[in-house]
Amino acid sequence: IKVVTYSLALSNGYTEATILDDTPLTIHTAGGPSYTPVNYDGAYHGKIPLRTAFANSFNIPAVRTAQKLGPQSIKGFGEKMGIASWQGAKRYGVSITLGALEVRMTDMATIYGVIANGGRRVDLDPILSVKDSFGGAIYEKDPAPIPVLDEGVAFIISDILADNNARRIEFGLNTPLSIPGARVSVKTGTTDNKRDNWTIGFTPRVLVATWVGNNDNSPLNQALASGITGAAPMWNKIMSMMIEKTGTPSATVIPGNIVKKFCLGQDRYFVKGTENSVSCVAPPTITVSPSPKP
Repeated sequence: IKVVTYSLALSNGYTEATILDDTPLTIHTAGGPSYTPVNYDGAYHGKIPLRTAFANSFNIPAVRTAQKLGPQSIKGFGEKMGIASWQGAKRYGVSITLGALEVRMTDMATIYGVIANGGRRVDLDPILSVKDSFGGAIYEKDPAPIPVLDEGVAFIISDILADNNARRIEFGLNTPLSIPGARVSVKTGTTDNKRDNWTIGFTPRVLVATWVGNNDNSPLNQALASGITGAAPMWNKIMSMMIEKTGTPSATVIPGNIVKKFCLGQDRYFVKGTENSVSCVAPPTITVSPSPKP
């Protein structure tokens, strides 16, 4: 769901170079239990760019961003992008950014399809065409894309998810998330209780969503509960096969409202008008410290 949170953030003045805070956080609620999000690796990484936080799927920066944007805004934006299963939900908070509200696999394919389609939503329809016994067309699918996200924002999200080097802190470099010879944007997800594991990735021509879980909703074997060992190997095999059939575009098309600027030690992309909103003097120091023992 971080794809919704950061799409909304980039639509509201954030940039991929905006510095986020990955330090211990506890949220207290009146008359209720406190909420302390943790990262998958159990560590904190200090002040880091949004690009690094998103690529490595760090939880704490996403929750802090959700605090600023508001969970209601994230829910509304997720529904706009295609999460139909959120409609009517009333009990949720900032943990929505970590998947606290359940979603259908078809919803996830739709919202990631928005990014793959350059900001346009195309609702899923399994029937492509219907023909009569003579081969005449009775029905042909005519998708009507709905613009729901700025094309430049979709490009930046896609670029972050395609950057194998950016996610090296959490995932390393040699993983099933990388397909040699192809530029593929991909994101993993694991629920806190280890009942669900997701990998969703796309090229401009094909999107593949995979899920691993148990029929009885029991927790997964710990060997299958990470984003790399769970759904990712299956995703890699299917995506590799689909890329062989569909091919990959020879060049990346950069939208007209995108500005490239050297910032924080590397070339980064900005929606035009936001390129001077952050300091690009020097990259922040990334510190890793273990989480405190309970």
